[in-house]
Amino acid sequence: METNSPFIKDVRTSNAPETSPWATRLIIGGWALIGIKSIVVWWACAHYALPFHPLWVIAPTVAFAALCTGVYLYARR
Repeated sequence: METNSPFIKDVRTSNAPETSPWATRLIIGGWALIGIKSIVVWWACAHYALPFHPLWVIAPTVAFAALCTGVYLYARR
């Protein structure tokens, strides 16, 4: 954008946020590990007849992971 000011010659803006492939891979890997953990916990609770429901372990893990992912995605806006 050209300006008529004698001091400001040019102004350039960018609306696209910087994307980090490392952070994206980390989030995808984290969700994959959470999926594997959930399967293992569900199997262990069923196989060894543990005295609690597997969602007591899985639900907080998924909730906090969703919160962290949401904060990351919101900060990139």
